[in-house]
Amino acid sequence: MARTYSGVNAQLGRSWYDYEGFRIEWSSPERYEIVGRVGGGKYSEVFEGIDMVNTDICIIKVLKPVASKKIKREVKILRNLTGGPNVVALLDVVQDPSSRYHSLIMEYVDNTEWKALYPVLGEVDIKYYTFQLLKGLDFVHSRGIMHRDIKPGNVMIDHRHRKLRIIDWGLAEFYHPGTAYHIRVGSRYYKAPELLVGYKQYDYSLDMWSVGCMLASMIFRKEHFFRGSDNDDQLLRIMKCLGTDCFDAYLKTYNIPFETELESLLQVYPKQPWTRFVTTENQPYASSEALDLLEKLLRYDHQKRPTAREAQGHTYFNIVRLQAASVKGDSGEYISDSGFCSM
Repeated sequence: MARTYSGVNAQLGRSWYDYEGFRIEWSSPERYEIVGRVGGGKYSEVFEGIDMVNTDICIIKVLKPVASKKIKREVKILRNLTGGPNVVALLDVVQDPSSRYHSLIMEYVDNTEWKALYPVLGEVDIKYYTFQLLKGLDFVHSRGIMHRDIKPGNVMIDHRHRKLRIIDWGLAEFYHPGTAYHIRVGSRYYKAPELLVGYKQYDYSLDMWSVGCMLASMIFRKEHFFRGSDNDDQLLRIMKCLGTDCFDAYLKTYNIPFETELESLLQVYPKQPWTRFVTTENQPYASSEALDLLEKLLRYDHQKRPTAREAQGHTYFNIVRLQAASVKGDSGEYISDSGFCSM
């Protein structure tokens, strides 16, 4: 069970989380005009568009044919979250006359492609954007929702205006304690260990592992910190970094059966100190506070990762909180938990 926000959906009631019974009122697409393609993936194609009524730029996310249940879930979640801090806004939903194609009209963000942006971010930038990501996730989790696909490509950054938005809610889900969730979520390089070992009763802490992977990427100047060729190799790379002692303890704590025919996954690996990844090039970003936060986020045991609210209180973000003293919850203390296995 999640340490915080575990009963949110029960408190808010069925009308908040029941997306299967949710009825979507679709608008006509005539109001919007596509300007050009900006991206796409397995479930959608994404275009830059113009609202012909007010000439505002927008994003048009054209959903590929999928189960209506999945479409309802994404729209319901976006409706519930729109207006929250650092969450991309859903402006409209449209359906073509044939009812075959559905599109989401989203807030436009003048995003800088992350592969170009991350290598030029300074230490204060890294702190600022990571803090903003945590702020957004704390809001999302407080509304009983797990994103389940946090990665650089789903975190839009308008660097000129220092604006961050969390996008792509197609894999997001409402959290209910004790529920067994699908493990085929997330993107490989950012998948938490619980997904890789088949533990289905995960919670919001799934997103916190992904934040840790992003932070490691920015701090150590690596495109992807854990870069496995498949899920088994992904787990192996994590084990070679975090060690096998705490991995074995994690499996035992949650009674997770782990069977594999891969000899490499059965070997013993020592935990590597985070200082091992510090180089002359990345040393300015890898402060002791940064490494301490990383140590706390990248833990096998999901119950021992800080929540998004707790992480915002870490000393690594002192300068961000000083610059924005009005941030909600910025006075919260970070709870030290160094008394248990650090991974």
